[in-house]
Order: sequence, then structure tokens, then C-alpha cells
Amino acid sequence: MDKQQYLARIDSTIANGRFKEDWSSLSEYRVPDWYRQAKFGIFIHWGVYSVPAFGNEWYPRNMYMQGSKEYEHHLAVYGPHKEFGYKDFIPLFKAESFNAEEWAELFTQSGAKYVMPVAEHHDGFQMYRSDISRYNAFEMGPKRDLLAEMQAAFEKRNLVFSVSSHRAEHWFFMSHGKAFDSDIQEPLACGDLYWPAMPEPEHQSLHESPPSREYLEDWLIRCCELVDRYQPKIFYFDWWIQNAAFKPYLQKFAAYYYNKAEEWGCSVAINYKHDAFVFGSAVLDIERGQFAGLMPFFWQTDTAVARNSWCYTDNNDYKTAAELIRDLVDIVSKNGNLLLNIGPKADGTIPEEDKRILLQIGDWLKINGEAIYDATFWRTFGEGPTEVAEGQFTDGQKKSFTSEDIRFTFKGSTLYATVLQYPDNGIVRIRSLREKSPYFHGLIREISVLGFDEQPTWTRTEEGLVVSTTNVASSEPVVLKIEIE
Repeated sequence: MDKQQYLARIDSTIANGRFKEDWSSLSEYRVPDWYRQAKFGIFIHWGVYSVPAFGNEWYPRNMYMQGSKEYEHHLAVYGPHKEFGYKDFIPLFKAESFNAEEWAELFTQSGAKYVMPVAEHHDGFQMYRSDISRYNAFEMGPKRDLLAEMQAAFEKRNLVFSVSSHRAEHWFFMSHGKAFDSDIQEPLACGDLYWPAMPEPEHQSLHESPPSREYLEDWLIRCCELVDRYQPKIFYFDWWIQNAAFKPYLQKFAAYYYNKAEEWGCSVAINYKHDAFVFGSAVLDIERGQFAGLMPFFWQTDTAVARNSWCYTDNNDYKTAAELIRDLVDIVSKNGNLLLNIGPKADGTIPEEDKRILLQIGDWLKINGEAIYDATFWRTFGEGPTEVAEGQFTDGQKKSFTSEDIRFTFKGSTLYATVLQYPDNGIVRIRSLREKSPYFHGLIREISVLGFDEQPTWTRTEEGLVVSTTNVASSEPVVLKIEIE
């Protein structure tokens, strides 16, 4: 099918479907219940950039920026860019030890409910079989449809299969290689790995350096090919789709995707950042950050096990599992989901530290998952002195939670109060549940501690609900299960 035929097919699907390519129609979209209930997913940054494993996943851009640490590293290790460019890493990306079944088992043990591999990052290399460009993992490098293998293994274990596209930024991502004698000086045409390598916008404004119609149509077809081939249940977009030129193409894609989902008989979601989509037409994602308070709408945080990189590098600065569990609890209490990224090595193995973190999170969820999965927010997200910074790229600020920092979730007639840092003396005071509280006027029937046999004692006064234990100790959050009337 050529480009014009594909575009005509997209238009036909929209014409015959319920969703049209305008914000009014797309605002009729509703977030799937399964997505709200899942709470925890795995993101996977794995690609050709995993071969140099230096700096971060922006190596393909930065290696062409003269004077950068990646540029100097490339010269020292691989030689002049004219002789060894980014494309020359492709044969070294072999995925020779990749086993989708092993990945699926690990993710299942982590407690994740959905998994999202990056289908195409800014570098322009597709991790799947594609008719759009020969620069894909089925024809080059591993010579395997990596996405198809993942999908089969994940869905076998009831892990919801999702994908992400970071293609939008490729418009300018390789452009710095044109500033000196590099392999990006070669003639570029649509479908080439480096095409179009246009000048990088200086301020990334909504109207600066708008992509061409040819590029936008190529972007749309790539996205729709992913939808048609893999039927992902979540389609994540990275930044820069907020550029004004993308708006009509985003509308067209959303209408196509939502209509295809209705053909499949299932419900799906789109993740976006900034103001790329009109509020209510897709699910807002906050990169490496979160909200300070409870939101009236469903949202998602995406962050990584490493502070410095989304992909594997030899020098990843890892967070602890306990930090990430606290973030998960905080996010869920505020009506959000956590999408947690790991970075496999180029050979397809998952680093031991990534594994250890995921398994530790999974162990916590095996005990405390009832306070997370299928739970909803309560009348207030929580209490305590620690303020969580709001907005993107704020999770680098370490949070020093205390025993007074408590987060609430709710299910049926059960209120879960998760103490983010359990006190050494075993005494927890919950002010939101005090007598004459504006949040709670009912009766408490019973209190238990998930994962512990001890039956706590408790009293309720005008100062708060005071719960006392003698044998409860943990470096991770502790969940008090409160049965109410």
C-alpha cells in the first residue's frame, strides 16, 4: 500500500466511525476502567542507542554536537563521525540474548499490569517490522520483529500491551551532523534513517520550525501502522507533538485510533504531554514529575529507575525501590498511575539492578496491592508536612517523607492509610480521621496492618486517630487497612 492509499484508508475509517477529527468529537472519549484500575506499568527504552550506552538515550543527537561529552567520547572510542556514524551502531544492535518470555515473567513478578516498549525513539530506528522504512529491527540489526515477540509474551500473561512513539522530534534530532564533516552529509530522502535533519528549534515554541506536510504525513502513517499491526491498548506520545503544525494530524490519528478500537471491541488510551491534546480527549502524562495534590481527572506519571538516563548506561544513578514505592502510593492517592521505565542492555538482557528494583516493588505489591489496584482516591489524598514538588522534571528532588506523611486510597467500605515512613515507636497519628473531621464522620469497625499479624490498638480523639503497634517495622511504606461504616 503506497502513501496515498494509506492516507485514504485513514480517512475512510474516520468517515465511517463515531469519532471525527475535531476536538468536539474527540472530547467524547472516556478513559478505560481497566487503565484506571491498573495503577502500575512498565516503560522500556531499548534501541540502537543502547549500544554506545553512554550519557543517555539522546546519544544519537549529542554525538554530533561538537564539544559535547558524547562527541568527544565518540571520537575517542569509535573515530571520526564521517567514518563511523550513528547508523554504524545498527549492526552492533543484535539483541542476541533477548528473551521476551523472561521479560514477561519479570514484569509479572513486578506487579505491573501494562507494559510499554518504545516503538520508535527520536533516532528514527523502528523496533518492529515496518513497510515505511527499511531502518527497522526486522530488516537490520537483530532482524527480528521485537515488538511482536514482546506482544505475544506479554499478552500471554495478561499484561496489557502498549507502545510509545517519539518520532515527532526526529524532525530536527540529527541536524547537528550537518554542521561538520559527518555521515549526515549524505543525501537524505524520506525513509532514510537521518531524514530530514532540519535545524533544531532554539526555543521549541509551538510555531517554531514547523514540520513539512511530507514529514507530518509520514509521521501519521507510522503511527497508524503501529495501530494496525499491533493493536496497542495505550499509545504514548513524547513531547514536541504540541508544535502547532501537528494539531490536525493529532486529531486525525486520535479519531483513527479510537475508531479502530471500537472495531476491535476494546477501549484504549492516548498519553500526551503539555497541551498537545485538548483536555479530556486523551490522558495527560507528567514526565519525571507529579501533582502536589488530588486531581479531579485521571493522569499518569512516567519516570525511570535511573535518575540520569532512560536507557541503559554503564553509570546509571539508580533510585531505590522504597523511593519508587512511595512515589507509586503518592501518585495513586492523587488519581494517577505510575509508568516506570527500565533500560535493557543492547544484547537484550535486563541489568541486575533494574531486576532487583522491580522484584522488590513486586514483593511489596504482593502484600499491599489491595490498597493500590482497583482502588480509588478518597476525599483527601493524604496529610503530612512533606511537600511534593509539582510539574515535570521535579522527581530529581529527593523527598524526605516522615511518619506523619500518610496517603489514602479507598475501595468499597475500606479506607487504606499508607504510612510512607513507618515510625520506630509504632505510633501513627492520622489527623484526617480525628473526631469531627471534615473528611470522615462515620464509624471505624476494625483496623489491621497489611503484611503483619499484629492486631493494633487504636483510639480516636479530637487530635486524630492514634494507631499503636509493637511489632511492626519496615523501611518501606506500611498500609493500615481501616474498615469503616
